[in-house]
Formats: sequence, structure tokens, C-alpha cells
Amino acid sequence: MLRFLVLLCIFSTVLPLWNLEKSVAAEDLITCSGIVPMRHRNDKISITDFGGVGDGKTSNTKAFREAIYRIQHLRRRGGTLLYVPPGVYLTETFNLTSHMTLYLARGAVIKASQDTQNWPLIAPLPSYGRGRELPGGRYMSFIHGYGLRDVVITGENGTIDGQGDVWWNMWRRRTLQFTRPNLIEFMNSREIIISNVIIRNSPFWNIHPVYCSNVVIRYVTILAPADSPNTDGIDPDSSSNVCIEDSYIATGDDLVAVKSGWDEYGIAYGRPSSGITIRRITGSSPFSGIAIGSETSGGVENVLAEHISLFNTGVGIHVKTNIGRGGLIRNITISDVYIEKARKGIKIAGDVGGHPDESYDPNALPVVKDVTITNVWGVKVLQAGLIKGLKNSPFTGICLSDINLHGDTQENRSPPPWSCSDVSGGAYQVSPWPCSELSPSVPDTKFE
Repeated sequence: MLRFLVLLCIFSTVLPLWNLEKSVAAEDLITCSGIVPMRHRNDKISITDFGGVGDGKTSNTKAFREAIYRIQHLRRRGGTLLYVPPGVYLTETFNLTSHMTLYLARGAVIKASQDTQNWPLIAPLPSYGRGRELPGGRYMSFIHGYGLRDVVITGENGTIDGQGDVWWNMWRRRTLQFTRPNLIEFMNSREIIISNVIIRNSPFWNIHPVYCSNVVIRYVTILAPADSPNTDGIDPDSSSNVCIEDSYIATGDDLVAVKSGWDEYGIAYGRPSSGITIRRITGSSPFSGIAIGSETSGGVENVLAEHISLFNTGVGIHVKTNIGRGGLIRNITISDVYIEKARKGIKIAGDVGGHPDESYDPNALPVVKDVTITNVWGVKVLQAGLIKGLKNSPFTGICLSDINLHGDTQENRSPPPWSCSDVSGGAYQVSPWPCSELSPSVPDTKFE
């Protein structure tokens, strides 16, 4: 049985690499963005039609809300495009509506108000049971959508600026009363596109599709200072059929983190994240580049991440969960990754992340299986990898192939060896060689 498992691991990860040279040209053209076609809107209005003023000082809250109210109630055939011309438009939070495009011209900036006293509160997510940072509710995202269909945020690389420093400082001073707002959040929505925009300085997570399906996030730039707390780039959460491509992310937390609920609340809600594609992402983060978790209680399955370039990163590839999470993590494939300057190249661990309260079940153990990581090249990597399963729920089917993680070549320093426990699987052409728990190529097996 062990011989069969190792062969299966090697064939599933190595054979596609033999034809890599032939497929490079075609690979450049591969996209998942067709799951949501871009809509053409015949009906067009401008924020200036509703009194919008782009001087960076005038409040445009009333203008945005009235414009979206008009779109919602007139219901033009094919939907309506709301045009934001060049200028800086200061506004409080606003809700989007179905069948609309929010279009930011080049030079347009939608800037969040820093008046935290008037920021609306909403209920916690049922799969989290409370705010992610604090008990109780949470502040509504700056741009929010609930129960929507056919919504596009796009333009000519205009900017959405969350002005998050006031929130970061409240977090540092421990004066927050509720969980900070995300910059853009869609809940219970489908057929969503976010493309060709610059997103800056989110108070908390940047883009958060939760309980959504058919979401495309492409050609976006997401920026926040490296020391900005919890400014995750893109966090698909209990969502399905999500396409994330061709974007640059440099933030203070994970660049992309796939989630699905938190401990007993996520288990009870029971909605996994599935069918997630992450492709051609470049970025830097003091935490993780591509992450699964740590909130994975609803399960995460069928994730593909490929053609990823990471610089100045804490952990390049990070699959993280914990006791009390429960949930099944399976069929995760990560390939063609370049890592330059990282504390750790690869980490798969079952002891990461806190709990919402003391009511979590310590016997609710996560199951991690069938994780394939292949074709990874790293330089200036301080530690190659760590795989730490759980004693009563070992990680299985962990397959590593064609992985080369180097230390600082100028100082002729190699990274320390892998550290592993409670894991099984296979490895092929991995340097430095991983732990003994991952079986090497089967003797007497020839590949021609």
C-alpha cells in the first residue's frame, strides 16, 4: 500500500512537469475569469449627477447613496453603470445593489471617511459567531453588498482608499470596541467581478467574499503598509467558484487566505470553500503568501494555486488549522511558485490560530489530506519547511515534488532541515530533503 501511495504521489505531481516546456505558451493564456462574463451596461450615470464633488473634502455619502438608490429602483434593463470621474470623493460607507457597475476613471479616488463614530455596526457572521477581533457585532465594510447578483467594480485603475491608519492605531492602542471593517465585502452574493482597480489602506481585510459563488477578482493592486495589522489581501470565505488572477498584493498580512468559518460556529454553519483558483499573483507580506486557513471549520477543498511569485515573505505557502476547528481540508494543489527572502518556505501545521471563545470542542479535529506542492524554487529562505500534523489526526497524502529551497547563497548558507511530525505522504526531488515521514521515490522505479 505504501509503495502504491508513493507512486500515486509521484505520478500526480511529476508527470505534468515533463511536458512543462511544451505547455508554457498555452499556460500564459489560461484563465478562469470566464465563470463571470463582463457585463456591458447601456444605462450610464455619473456620481456628479447626484451632487458628487471630487475635491477630497466634501462628503459624497448622500451622492453615492442616492445614485445607488436610483439604480436599485429604476431597474434599467441590463443594469446601470455608475461613473466616478477623476477626483477624490470622500464618503462614508455605502451599499451596492444588483445589476450595477461601479466604474472608477483613471485618477478617480473613492476615499473612506475617518469618522469612526458614525460607522454602522452589523451582526457577526454566523460562521464566526462573533466579530473576528472582539465579541459582539462588527463594523460594516466600507463598500458592502448583501444578497446581490451581477455586480462589477472596475475601471481604469482608479483607487479605493480605506484610510485605515485611524483603525490601525485604535487596534494598537486597544481602544477598539468592535471588529474593524473590511474594505470590500460581499455576502450571500453571486456573479461578482472586481477588476482593474487599486485598493489601498484597508482598515482590516481588503476583499472578503463570504457565502458567495462565481466571483472573479482580476487585475487588482492591493496595497497596505507591512506593519498594518490584519490587512489580508483577498480572503474567499465559505465561497465557491472563485477566480483570483493577475494581481499584485503587498499588505501587512496574508496575501490570499482561503477560509470557511471559525470553530464551533463554522462547524454548525457547515459551508465549505471550494473551487478556488489562484493564479499569477505577485506580492510581499510579513506573514503568508498563499494560505489556507486558519479558520477552516466549514472545510476547504479543490483549491488550485499556480504561478505565484513571493518576495520578502514570512511563510511562502501556509496551510494552517488547529484543534477545535474540525473541517476537512483536501485536494489542495500548489505549483510553480518562486519565493525570494522568506522566514519559512512551506508550512503545514495543526496548531495555528486562536479560538472565538471557550466553548470550542477540543475533540473537533481537522482532517488534512491530499495536499500537493510541486515545482517550487526559493532563495534566501531561512527554513525550508515544517509539517506538523495532529497526533490524533495525522495529515495524510502530503505530496512534495521538484522543490528547491536555498538559503543565502552569498553567505553560502543552507536552510535548516525540515521538521515534521504526524504526517504521511511522499516526496520526489526535494532539496533540502524533507523528513523521513515523507517516503522517497520507490526503489527500482524508472521514469523514462
